[in-house]
Order: sequence, then C-alpha cells, then structure tokens
Amino acid sequence: MPPSADNTNPFKLPEGYLIGNKYQIDALLGAGWEGEVYRVVERRSGAIRAVKLFYPKRNKNGKTSTFYARKLERLSGCGLVVKYHHTESVTIGDQPVVALVSECAQGVVLDRMIRNAPGRRFPDQEALMILHRIAEGLVQVHAKGDYHGDIHGKNVLVRRTGAFFDLRLFDFFNYGPPNAARRREDIVDSVRLFYDMLGGKVRYAGVRPEFKRIIGGLRHALILSRFPTAAKLLHHIETFTWDDA
Repeated sequence: MPPSADNTNPFKLPEGYLIGNKYQIDALLGAGWEGEVYRVVERRSGAIRAVKLFYPKRNKNGKTSTFYARKLERLSGCGLVVKYHHTESVTIGDQPVVALVSECAQGVVLDRMIRNAPGRRFPDQEALMILHRIAEGLVQVHAKGDYHGDIHGKNVLVRRTGAFFDLRLFDFFNYGPPNAARRREDIVDSVRLFYDMLGGKVRYAGVRPEFKRIIGGLRHALILSRFPTAAKLLHHIETFTWDDA
C-alpha cells in the first residue's frame, strides 16, 4: 500500500498501480509542491492520459485542485495549455485524494533539454524559436486576463515537430487574482529562460548583442521598459534585425 501524502511523504506510486480502478500508471511524469503527475492508461478506452494527484495537506477543502481545474478550463483554446478533461476523488492508501485528468502532452522537459545540450547551450535559432513559442502562448493567456505565475525550465514541455517546436506550460501557480504585475513577471521569467537556454552566466559574455538586448542583463526594470507586455516581446522577436555584418 502506498504511503500517505503529506509535506514530506510523497505518493511514489509504482508502475501498474490502478488509480480509482480506472487509470493504470505507466510512468511518473513529475512532482511539485502541489502533488505528482503520472502518465496513465485509461482502462476502458486504452487512451493515454495525464493524472495529477494533489497532496491532501496542500489541497485543503479542494481549494488548490479547484483553482487549477478552473484555470485550465478558462484557458482552454490557448495553445500552450494542456486540455483539461475532468476532476474526481480517488482513494490512495486509506485517504481521499483529488485526481485531475487531462491530456498527456508529448515531449521533454526544457530543463532536461538544457542539461543535455552540448555545453548546456542551445543553438541561437533554437533558443529564439522556443522563446517565440512561449511569447505566443503568453499573449493568448494574458489576453484572457490571466497569468502563469511559475515559468521555469521544469514547467515547460518541449516536443520537436519538423522545423518547429510544440510547447506546453504546466503548474500554473496561484499568487492571487490576475493583475498586470503578475503578467509582467511572466515576461521576466520567459526572458530568464531564454538566458538559461543560451548558457546562462557562464556563456553570457559571448551572447550576440541582439539577444543581450532582449535579456537586458536580467534587470527586471530594463526588460519591462522594453517589453511591458507579452505582445511587445513577441513583436520584437518577429521584427528585430540580425547584425550579421
């Protein structure tokens, strides 16, 4: 029987474990502060799904899971947001646990891609293409008056599709009601990811000047003076001139 989940004791469910007698675990996809996400097979249909199990002590009265489900539903149609299916209560060990069922997106976690890249640095064009996709997605999320709240390498799933990248954002965080300040933090976090993809502090001196203008030395005020909205960042990425002289 799996252990109960609390602040220090995760579920750690094994492959083959049945969640709610409906979903058979294929693999653990990731774990965070709120809970754990598993790739599962729906027994009745054979469909591949993702199930997020929320730690009960971090989901008092279903507040965290309800926030997450409502946000995914509200942002349905946004290209970088996984498609929400439904939420149900299951029993893990001897306690009720909220399970959120969604599409199972394909890809590799961006943080892992960076660690495995030669020199822990992406080629210029690839890093820029991923930043472009993130900016596109944020334009859609922000247009709905919402925000992500926790953009970093472990919350971005990347899949190569031909000459392009298909991305999904995970683990939207609840810092409170949406406002302009929280949307601006999404922009700064996205630029920080671009910096990380280009090698971070170790490689920054050699980054081309066009990219340094985007990164702005990671100074929040400078980044936001240039890109006060995700739309401004997206426009700049699509229109700046490369200095290839």
